[in-house]
Amino acid sequence: MSGPAAQQRFDLPDIDAFTAPYWQAAAEGRLLVRRCRAEGCGAAHHYPREFCPHCWSADVDWEEADGRATLYTWSVVHRNDLPPFTARVPYTAAVVELAEGPRMMTEVTDCPPEALRTGMALRVAFRPVEAAPTAPTAATAPGDGGAQGAKDAKGPAGGEADRPLLVPVFRPVGE
Repeated sequence: MSGPAAQQRFDLPDIDAFTAPYWQAAAEGRLLVRRCRAEGCGAAHHYPREFCPHCWSADVDWEEADGRATLYTWSVVHRNDLPPFTARVPYTAAVVELAEGPRMMTEVTDCPPEALRTGMALRVAFRPVEAAPTAPTAATAPGDGGAQGAKDAKGPAGGEADRPLLVPVFRPVGE
């Protein structure tokens, strides 16, 4: 296969004005979650949304997670025909429970599948995505969420502050 379809990738996030802070923090080695600020709620959630999925309040903000998690469930993927996953098999797709409460889909690395166990302690790490656009920087992360900011956040910033796109993965905590 050749042409645009041959170059399509299925591992690149759609970075827009709303998610730019998440990807900028990841490029700095920090994991963010959203936390509800509504009185009586205070729940953290992930994946990032513009409202609280618990009480529906729009009073939510980004918060840095401490990076600790426990393994909730996993599956070892032995076959994936979507580029670029074919070159990565086998890999461990997982759901982890963050210390802040929400569960997150991710990948567990640096651990043989036979050593995995429900409830095992994990710590966030960040893996670079090769041949991907750079993560937004403070210069390109939109401040007002306008259309121009969303456009700018998708591509390279063009300055020396550019950082590679990093995705959060989790590794076992040393015993």
